[in-house]
Amino acid sequence: MTRIISALLGAFLFLSLCHSQTVLAQSAADNVVWVQIEAQPSLAEAMRSARNYAADIEDVNGFALGGGWYAIALGPYRRADAELVLRTYRRDRLIPRDSYLQLTSRFRSQFWPVGANVLSQTAVTPPAAPQPQEETETAEAAQTQPADETVAEARRSESALNRQERRDLQTALKWAGFYAAAIDGAFGRGTRQSMSDWQAANNFEPTGVLTTLQRAALIRQYNAVLEDLDLKSVRNDRAGIQIMLPTAEVTFSRIAPPFVHYDSSGDIGAQVLLISQPGDQNTLFGLYDIMQTLEIVPLEGPRERLKSSFTLVGANDRIVSETRATLSDGQIKGFTLIWPAGDEARRTRLVEEMAKSFTRLPDVLDPAAGGDAEQAIDLVAGLQLRKPRLSRSGFFIDRNGAVATTSEVVQGCSRVTIDGDTEAEVLADAADKGIALLKPRAALAPLAVAAFSADTPRLQSEVSVAGYSYEGVLSAATLTFGTIADLRGLEGEDELNRLSLTAQEGDTGGPIFDGSGNVIGLLLPRDTQGKLLPVDVHFALDTAAIAEVASNAGLSLSASDRTESIAPRDLRIAAQGMTVLVSCWE
Repeated sequence: MTRIISALLGAFLFLSLCHSQTVLAQSAADNVVWVQIEAQPSLAEAMRSARNYAADIEDVNGFALGGGWYAIALGPYRRADAELVLRTYRRDRLIPRDSYLQLTSRFRSQFWPVGANVLSQTAVTPPAAPQPQEETETAEAAQTQPADETVAEARRSESALNRQERRDLQTALKWAGFYAAAIDGAFGRGTRQSMSDWQAANNFEPTGVLTTLQRAALIRQYNAVLEDLDLKSVRNDRAGIQIMLPTAEVTFSRIAPPFVHYDSSGDIGAQVLLISQPGDQNTLFGLYDIMQTLEIVPLEGPRERLKSSFTLVGANDRIVSETRATLSDGQIKGFTLIWPAGDEARRTRLVEEMAKSFTRLPDVLDPAAGGDAEQAIDLVAGLQLRKPRLSRSGFFIDRNGAVATTSEVVQGCSRVTIDGDTEAEVLADAADKGIALLKPRAALAPLAVAAFSADTPRLQSEVSVAGYSYEGVLSAATLTFGTIADLRGLEGEDELNRLSLTAQEGDTGGPIFDGSGNVIGLLLPRDTQGKLLPVDVHFALDTAAIAEVASNAGLSLSASDRTESIAPRDLRIAAQGMTVLVSCWE
């Protein structure tokens, strides 16, 4: 039915469009347009979509758009004809409602129909005119025939292929989704079937033997995904590395050992690092560990460390990072590719090409090179260390390493850590009280554990809070001093104590000490509920409320009856031994 609709549309336009066979070069740039009907984020998806549309309507073409996107478009037409096609096909629901007119300049290389290159041709295509049914069937049948060789000729030309060329064909078939067996260069039953399936999907006769033309078309499809990247061999003698790089997307930026930085120069935000440093196995293993602390290496993803090499993949919803490094003859060399997420077809192909082309040259980066690179405590060789979304304070409440902290720091986290590297699980989250309890996944032996006062604190008595005021910038907790201003909250809450002290956000969740070094509460966030409070007004959850939450979680707290004053030095030692940095990671 849809073929009939296309034919009727062609018949309606045929007489008025016969004179439209003028060349693209002779037409005004904005008078030759296309009907863009779809865009897909991968070549495989775009080819499937193009095949589906081509089964129902005429003039289907597929073009790369750049940035990993691929367009399905009808045309090319004169603008008036394109508008008629757009209205008619929308009305008949043959194309999406959001289809629109597109200029030729937006398109790059063509991937559909296989082997076509409409952009280099001269004629503007009028909508197809009707043909007699028998003639149409004959023409369609002719399109499925190999244009360059018979099956016997194809077998003879195939026999001249070397083993690598045969493996390349299997690799291309596997990438296109038609082959799932080993890449061995042997054309057995599985390979023949995959060739037949590929032929059928690309409008060739499914003989199971690829002609010279078809082999070229398959390899062209395989390489089309890389066409926009301007792959070139780049040689860096200082690093002692030669490698293929996507020069349309990255350009040399700086050297900060052990990395040579190639920063983004395109529109997708790609980056490349070349790795080059002298060292041994310990150096290699150290690099493996350090890489996993960097922001460019997300936490999720496969990773493997062998005796003299490692592969490290990190992925999140923004980027995919892949690092490969090898130790040989006292030199560690490799590369990292950082690529936008959702463009796996190009990324995996690009990594393959980079790895295949990677060549070790004699020299290695001087560790002292790049001494003028930016320096900061949160940078490693010019790369940003991974940062948590939020960091607050907490403190040990039992000898097994259980931690009390603020509920604020466990909300919306993919993981929670204690002191940066010990992962913890949430035992309890009493958000209504503002407290959460954590249990470390690995055994911890606290230097000190909170001892809770059984007595009600006295008004105007001196207190202190221990916490990571600057969210981990300093390596140990600091003490901030103040007084008890009230034994209730501003609205009379019995479980709150109002404090008069000047604390930072990072202190939230830290322990409140009395003058004897006993813990009398947990510092809560400043939830002003729209009120502008004085900067020295803070609130603490009292020991009774902390004990209730701990008891419900199966934990018991240590009580203290100390009444003598504690020396400032002893208080500082005890506070730093029990106070921890709690971090929330996305």
